[in-house]
Amino acid sequence: MNLNRLLSVAPMMERTDRHCRYFLKLISPNSWLYTEMITASALTDGGRLDLLKFNPFEHPVALQLGGSDIEKLSQAAYLGAKAGYDEINLNVGCPSSRVQSGRFGASLMAEPATVASCVRAMARIVDIPITVKTRLGIDNLDSYEFLHEFVGVISNAGCRTVMIHARKALLAGLSPKQNREIPPLNYERVYRLKKDYPSLEIILNGGLEAEAKVLEVLKHVDGVMLGRQAYNNPCLLGRLDSILFEGSPPVFRENVLEKYLLYISRELNDGTPLNIMIRPLFGLYKGCPGSKAWRCFLGELPGGEQGYELLCEFHQTLLQSRVPPLKLASR
Repeated sequence: MNLNRLLSVAPMMERTDRHCRYFLKLISPNSWLYTEMITASALTDGGRLDLLKFNPFEHPVALQLGGSDIEKLSQAAYLGAKAGYDEINLNVGCPSSRVQSGRFGASLMAEPATVASCVRAMARIVDIPITVKTRLGIDNLDSYEFLHEFVGVISNAGCRTVMIHARKALLAGLSPKQNREIPPLNYERVYRLKKDYPSLEIILNGGLEAEAKVLEVLKHVDGVMLGRQAYNNPCLLGRLDSILFEGSPPVFRENVLEKYLLYISRELNDGTPLNIMIRPLFGLYKGCPGSKAWRCFLGELPGGEQGYELLCEFHQTLLQSRVPPLKLASR
């Protein structure tokens, strides 16, 4: 199991469920994967232990928690470690109004002492890393000095790895989508933070849309975390895996699809709806001739075994065609 966070996939609500993570691991065997944010109270009060389910194939995989109640976070972290996760990540970056009303996410940047207490409490309960995903700042709390002090406080509490979305968050007036696009990126601030905290593992997230940009960023920080790009264009993730990890074998789309079809078959037998499992496949042929037709095909698939059989027929057609398999990355 690779424990290097050089390349990881960001936690994304309604995206990085266990099916998506399994699919992305087929494409990028060396990536760290993160769950969708799960609120601590969903586990401790709601009893939703089903949310912790994952396939061992996903390792290394981290559980991202949302919350600010120390007791609930500690209990949720314990449940995550018991379930077999390799890391517990605290969400201090989500700017949605729903998250703010629960007093967690990006709004916690205004309470560094609270974040530190949460980190310290979880670290006492589990023996896996406690990490924090955050922003450059929020609203008017967006100076470098503020970010530097915030990271200093949480690192003193035991957090040795910080993932930073290189934008600040505006807590009023912007949707979560707009907060991923409108506040300007500031990579230099993250680079400076790494220089000031050389002993910390600093992971940069945000705006990483091309291989060249990723390789440039990695000259200054310890790792990169891809979000929507990994979901919408998973082949970028595969190419980066091949570039960054020596000995990583080339990956072909058709091989990925074949292995994922086996996974779908097993899950269908367990009652998992087909439409949930095909969502990660929409970006598989992004940038290839026929990618629009592929998306339309997926969008019109019937459910259950009938839809699965049509997917299998499509795969066999690809294998029997004279067109060479479409390669994600080559050496």
